Amino acid sequence: MSQDLTNAAERAAIQKLASALALPAFDKGWVWLAGAGPGDPGLITALGLHAIAAADVIVYDALINDTLLKLARPGAELVFAGKRAGKRSCKQSDISRTLVSLAHKGQRVLRLKGGDPLVFGRGAEEALFLAQAGVPFRIVPGVTAGIGGLAYAGIPVTHRDTNHVVTFLTGHGADGKLPQLDWQSIARGSATLVLYMARKHAGTIAEKLIAAGRSPSEPAAIVSNASCADQTVHITILSELGAAALQNSAPAILVIGENITLHAGMDWLGAIHGKLLEPALREKLSDVS
Repeated sequence: MSQDLTNAAERAAIQKLASALALPAFDKGWVWLAGAGPGDPGLITALGLHAIAAADVIVYDALINDTLLKLARPGAELVFAGKRAGKRSCKQSDISRTLVSLAHKGQRVLRLKGGDPLVFGRGAEEALFLAQAGVPFRIVPGVTAGIGGLAYAGIPVTHRDTNHVVTFLTGHGADGKLPQLDWQSIARGSATLVLYMARKHAGTIAEKLIAAGRSPSEPAAIVSNASCADQTVHITILSELGAAALQNSAPAILVIGENITLHAGMDWLGAIHGKLLEPALREKLSDVS
């Protein structure tokens, strides 16, 4: 079967799924702001798949899995609008104006973003710009890397015997610098810290957390290309996080906290490839009831 026929069959299956789930119609002149998940194309939502198959134009980011774009309908326009830290990329103002222009032409416009559009992305900025221009829009949540990516790494963001709070923060402000945050409160307030776009400033972040009272020997991990075929998990300690972060330039999620020790028993991807898991938990952890 040719690739075109295969893709047509897949789009037909998506349409059948959309009908079975009574998903909303993607009307002309609308913009849908959708999350594609952290990398594995299987993590996109049913509503996200429906949007891809119905859109007239897909304005997509750099971290989108290209496999998803193959599900676009014949004749759909694909517009790259990637933004990557440290690299020349599309201006946000231009992206927002493009969405408005396309919608005003009566197009069904899908803005496809990595992860979730409202978690350390610019989905909110785009939504407000659309609202100001009078363009109707829908927000389609996605699986964010700080949750889905860590699940693929076998690192839970919560465990009832290690933490009841998790803090998500970004290491990259709009100006490219480390945001001015209350590191004392962050260090004290949450046993588990999950950091987006923090590789560049990982060393400084570690220093600030240690100065605020976190242990230099606290477990830390770098999950690069989360949920993708080339995912890597580098486990280290807080005092060495900066040096470890410099060893790779791939997009990564950083995590700090005791939950990282559970990776030895929860690395399900490693187990698929023959790794022997070590599920024994420390004495402080409760037996599974």
